[in-house]
Amino acid sequence: MKDLLCDQFQNSVDEVLTRHKSILDILTKLQESSSRVNRAAIKSVTSCGCIKINASNQEVPDGTPYKDAKNYMDNHLNGELCEVCKEKIIQEIGRNLFYIAALANSLDINLYDVLINECKKIEALGEYSLY
Repeated sequence: MKDLLCDQFQNSVDEVLTRHKSILDILTKLQESSSRVNRAAIKSVTSCGCIKINASNQEVPDGTPYKDAKNYMDNHLNGELCEVCKEKIIQEIGRNLFYIAALANSLDINLYDVLINECKKIEALGEYSLY
C-alpha cells in the first residue's frame, strides 16, 4: 500500500500546477526554490541573527572508529531559529517539495517509491551511505 500522504501531495501538486507545467519550467523553478531555501537560512544568520554559524575544521581523534566519528561532528550552528525565520524556512522548503513533486509527476515517478528506495539504501549501507 502506497503512503497516502505522499500520493495525496503529488496529486494535489498535479491538480494545481498549470503555469509551470513544462519540464523546463519545473527544473528552473526547482533550482530557484532551492536557492530560496538557502537564502532563508542565510538570512536567519545575516539579517535576524537568531542563529550563528561558527565553522571550523571537524576534528576527529586519531584511531576513532568510523561509526563513532559522528559523535565528534558539529553542525556549526549556535542558537535556535526564531519563529519568523523558522516559518520562512518551512515555507521555502514546502515550495521546494512542491517542485520536486512536480518533477516526479512529469517523469511519472512516485515520491513514496523514491523515499522507500532511499530508506532501503540507507539501511543497507548504514554509516557507509556517505550522503
